[in-house]
Amino acid sequence: MLFARIVGDLQNALQTDIAQIRFLLKKSPSLGYAKIVEKGRMVGEKYGIRLIVNFPHEGKIEQYSMYGKRDLSLIIDQKRTKFPIERRAIKEKAVETIDGVATEDAYMYEDKEGVRLRLKQGRIDILPHSLHVWCEFTDEVIRMCDWLLESAYQKSL
Repeated sequence: MLFARIVGDLQNALQTDIAQIRFLLKKSPSLGYAKIVEKGRMVGEKYGIRLIVNFPHEGKIEQYSMYGKRDLSLIIDQKRTKFPIERRAIKEKAVETIDGVATEDAYMYEDKEGVRLRLKQGRIDILPHSLHVWCEFTDEVIRMCDWLLESAYQKSL
């Protein structure tokens, strides 16, 4: 439930200032994005993480209703290089939770580890120190990320 709560809070924070964000994005995309980043930072601080709202790909900038509903990075613990659980458990949970997902080891260098989930539309990069969700937050994705925060990052409410 933690991921769901974080993204819910982010969506509420963005929605509160959506008129100003839209104005700033039209005036200068970098100014609008700075406002979005500020909102993400404030929500992340509430949960003891660094929350980064990644700038939308070209053609998606004007999809204001999707802000906070895709393309987020959660920096949990920058010093962590290993998961507290087996990577295999992460892959198994992904296959159980997300229809059609493909799993693979990723970022396996310099004594580091990670898992990449390839979805029909996007991907999720799971590193011991951070979670990068490069897709829309469907119910399946939210369930998986909730499980990850509790199991692979040992974060809870």
